[in-house]
Amino acid sequence: MSTKGRRKMLMWLVTGLKLILGLPYALLLLRQKVEKAHSTRRSSNNQKNQLPILAILAQEVSEMASNEKDVYSPILKRWLPHSAGVAVATLHSCYGNELKQFISSINELTPGSLEVLGEAQKLEKDLVDLAVEDSVDSEDGGKAIIREMAPYEVEMVVSDLVKSWIKTRVDRLKEWVDRNLQQEVWNPRANKERIAPSAVEVLRLVDEIMEAFFLLPITTHPSLPTGLISSLDKCLQHYIIKATSGCGTRNTFVPTLPALTRCTRGSMFFKKEKSHIAQGRKSHVGTINGDNNCFGIPQLCVRINSLQHIRTELDVFDKRLKARLRDSRSNGSSRTFEHSLDSCKEGIHHLREAIAYKVIFHDLSHVLWDGLYVGEASISRIEPFLQELEQNLEIISMTVHDKIRTRVITDIMKASFDGFLLVLVAGGPSRAFTRQDCKIFEEDFKFLTDLFWSNGDGLPYDLIDKYSIVVQNVLPLFGTDSESLIERFRSLIISSYGASARSSKLPLPPTTGQWNPNDPNTVLRVLCYRNDESAIKFLKRNYDLPKHQ
Repeated sequence: MSTKGRRKMLMWLVTGLKLILGLPYALLLLRQKVEKAHSTRRSSNNQKNQLPILAILAQEVSEMASNEKDVYSPILKRWLPHSAGVAVATLHSCYGNELKQFISSINELTPGSLEVLGEAQKLEKDLVDLAVEDSVDSEDGGKAIIREMAPYEVEMVVSDLVKSWIKTRVDRLKEWVDRNLQQEVWNPRANKERIAPSAVEVLRLVDEIMEAFFLLPITTHPSLPTGLISSLDKCLQHYIIKATSGCGTRNTFVPTLPALTRCTRGSMFFKKEKSHIAQGRKSHVGTINGDNNCFGIPQLCVRINSLQHIRTELDVFDKRLKARLRDSRSNGSSRTFEHSLDSCKEGIHHLREAIAYKVIFHDLSHVLWDGLYVGEASISRIEPFLQELEQNLEIISMTVHDKIRTRVITDIMKASFDGFLLVLVAGGPSRAFTRQDCKIFEEDFKFLTDLFWSNGDGLPYDLIDKYSIVVQNVLPLFGTDSESLIERFRSLIISSYGASARSSKLPLPPTTGQWNPNDPNTVLRVLCYRNDESAIKFLKRNYDLPKHQ
């Protein structure tokens, strides 16, 4: 055959190859054929879970490429050495156009879309392998052909769809949290564990999302599980923060300290009037959310139980997730749900404090702040406070989770010690004491510590002793004579302020709240409540403090 004839034959063969194997028209015919076949299958009652059209098309294109390699390429290679590479590149491009249209039409992750993308990824691999195999003897090893095959980027598409899948479910979960926490009443009788139903349900929803994620038929990219867990972590943290908000703090319940005043001789008997007690209560008791029942002590116990339950379940989630992440070759070494666990820890501490100070300074204010040692100390002692405190401790012990019960009771003990001492050093003008009252204070404080000791069935003695040191150190001041207290006060002032404090009027020491016998403000307050002539004259001369009203 002449050279002109060979060239003509080559042109005919290449054109025929493209018409048969690569042109969009040929692919369209194939697609129509597959659609028809799929329609026939779908109409059959015995056929279920049929593959999407584009997934079937990918399989057919792969078969076509293999057929070309086995049947036509051995013949065409005599005139076109890289005929198979040209064919698969053309098929790759044609299917890629179909795939682009499909991708632009999907906005969520579905089993059908994943099947199409999976088949497309498999097809691309098959076509690239064929192109490389066909070009193994070429100078560039098939690089030119591969460059013509624009990647389908299936992994990036799947990744974007998964991220959208995660965002949709996390956004729904956050909306659920906001809606259900508004309706949650924290009822201790809701279940035997005394856990909020919303806490149980939010964990179930989180677990359900995680299970659904790991059941997705995808090759998991390391960043995807991390992104999912981080998003769920923030959502749970949102629940925890909202569950603890509005419950109050120590400062919510501890009353504002009244202004310093001095006693007047014989005035303490006048202070027993009930009208003054009621007025004192109105001005000093802390309030919270209008005393909403959702913030009662049993309800606060349910809140703290719920956080403890979440904390325990997150440890279970962590172990299960680490096993899953190891299986998917993701980073499973770091702690999961880190922010939620930290928020649980902080929230439990916050709620413990809220329970303790609400019980002592709010619920029992009528027998502590408004009752204890008001008027004459000997006839307004601690017994009423102890009786009601014991009732509250029984309720709390039966309601709060056993793993945190001791810590809650310990916080209540600390708050009760704070309250007892605050009555003595900042109880307001309804109180005035003599040196002889010190024995009453010591005896009553012993009754208070015995309540928490409970004959060995309560808190450990060492723990009680540890937190009672502040009160035990301050109590002896109330039995010290006024002249010695005044000298002690002068010495502490001079030690604190230097030579300038030696003037006729001593500077007024600031209130630090750190009550101890070496704090000048603590000693000054003992003098303010000392009902004798020496203390009254000293306070009048040095500070011109007003009288108890």
